[in-house]
Amino acid sequence: MQIARYCYLIRVQYLGFRYSGWQKQPGQKTIEVMLTKTLKFVLGNQKFKILGAGRTDAKVSALSMVFELFLDGEPLVDKDVFLSLFNKNLPPDIKALSISETNSSFNIIQDAKNKEYVYLFSSGEKNHPFCAPFLANILDPLNIEKMKIGAELFEGCHDFKTYTARLQENTKTERTILSCELKKNELLKANFFPKESYALHVSGKGFMRYQIRMIMGALIQLGKGDLTLTDIEDSLKPESTIKLTYVAPGSGLLLNQLEFESQEI
Repeated sequence: MQIARYCYLIRVQYLGFRYSGWQKQPGQKTIEVMLTKTLKFVLGNQKFKILGAGRTDAKVSALSMVFELFLDGEPLVDKDVFLSLFNKNLPPDIKALSISETNSSFNIIQDAKNKEYVYLFSSGEKNHPFCAPFLANILDPLNIEKMKIGAELFEGCHDFKTYTARLQENTKTERTILSCELKKNELLKANFFPKESYALHVSGKGFMRYQIRMIMGALIQLGKGDLTLTDIEDSLKPESTIKLTYVAPGSGLLLNQLEFESQEI
């Protein structure tokens, strides 16, 4: 007899500074490991598995990440009670925001409509130590106005083979960025933040490994004068031979929004 399976989408936010990314890794503390450990306690002996809408790297945070919970045997009796118990047992740097029921036809990876990542940074002088989990700190002075112009060059459909690491054979490197804008940071505030900080907002359906951090890295090099606007344009062409190696630190990056084609959470 086939065992009934119930599917739920759970939206979470987390501070990634003390984690080795989302995905489970041997001997490492990750977001997936912590969620699984907590679910085992909350659900008892009930069989389950989880699947994230994507992966975040070490130290990367999320204001809006979603994972799918597959539950065998019996459905949740009360989703609100479950959510409260789940939060009670999660560590303080992970919070479950909402839960909704879905069905087996939903694909949490393929049905993603839009992801917005934000990269937060400051420049010119060393930050207060408490800024470390939230802001990348570039000690060199940066030409922010030129970086704003450079950010716009990434919008549209381009070949981003230069903007990823460990490129696998047959990986589709042509991606579309719906918007890419550098502006003053209005997303996170704290009294220990520097007077001025900045945010690179990048949105699209999907991104390759390190793509956002390497875009940010190229913009930092542009702001320092190590790259030109022409270099950025050339790096996005299929025939480009430009090699970019600077990956901006993970701690400045966060997943800000995650939307799906046919599912409200």
